[in-house]
Amino acid sequence: MSGGTRARWVDEEVSTTFLHKAQDFISTHQNKPFFLYFCLTEPHVPRMPATQFKGKSKLGYRGDAILQLDWTVGQIQQQLQLLGLDKNTIIIFSSDNGPVLDDGYMDGAVAQQNGHLPAGPLRGGKYSIFEGGTRVPFIVSGKGVAQGKVSNALISQIDLLATSAQLLDIPLKTDEAKDSKPLLKTLTGQDNKGRTSMVQHAQTLAIVKDDWKYIAPSKGTPYMKLTDTETGSLPEDQLYDLKNDIGEKHNVASKYPEKVIELKQLLEEERQK
Repeated sequence: MSGGTRARWVDEEVSTTFLHKAQDFISTHQNKPFFLYFCLTEPHVPRMPATQFKGKSKLGYRGDAILQLDWTVGQIQQQLQLLGLDKNTIIIFSSDNGPVLDDGYMDGAVAQQNGHLPAGPLRGGKYSIFEGGTRVPFIVSGKGVAQGKVSNALISQIDLLATSAQLLDIPLKTDEAKDSKPLLKTLTGQDNKGRTSMVQHAQTLAIVKDDWKYIAPSKGTPYMKLTDTETGSLPEDQLYDLKNDIGEKHNVASKYPEKVIELKQLLEEERQK
């Protein structure tokens, strides 16, 4: 390949380069309030962990990349501690979607899975309307955050906008962040009350309320062969009791028709908005 020399990079150095940029930003802005959005590359494809992590997980490059991700977050936390900022900083760690092993890159993620289930008991994965695709890691730490607490409150990443405004005491206009909810006490673990309902989208639409999940009928593909993922797209109503069936194994729509009607109507009202 000729040309573009300055744009070339070494795959193994991409993640640490981003880390150093983030650390430089923190150092530069340590004497005044700052917001840092750090989008890590792991474990998204193409997975190419740094040499120091290769082979350490025994789960292939995907597992190695996750080890690197954990280490990278630790480096950010350590820097905040060294600068004395950890007592006045909130860190939110999350993901944009559920896991996928083979997304078109033949890097051995499936062959070297070794019994590890990336989505745990959840059904589906990335591209899926099932919880394996829409329920993501969400860890909060820092000033004012309850330590060691696990919350079942319903919250969405979209709520971070209104919640941040609430934290900073910045009023939002009526036409701003309409879908975002101010849930500061929920975010910090001071209150177990979150959203009353939440709309999900992947292939089709779903709505969750009070541990019940309704998935609207769809003519989409029910199974993606490339990624080995159940999408949840079926031509009939689906209803799941997430409290007792987190794996969404039993469609109880026929057993609770009144719940289907309730959630279908609520979803339609949200569509109209």
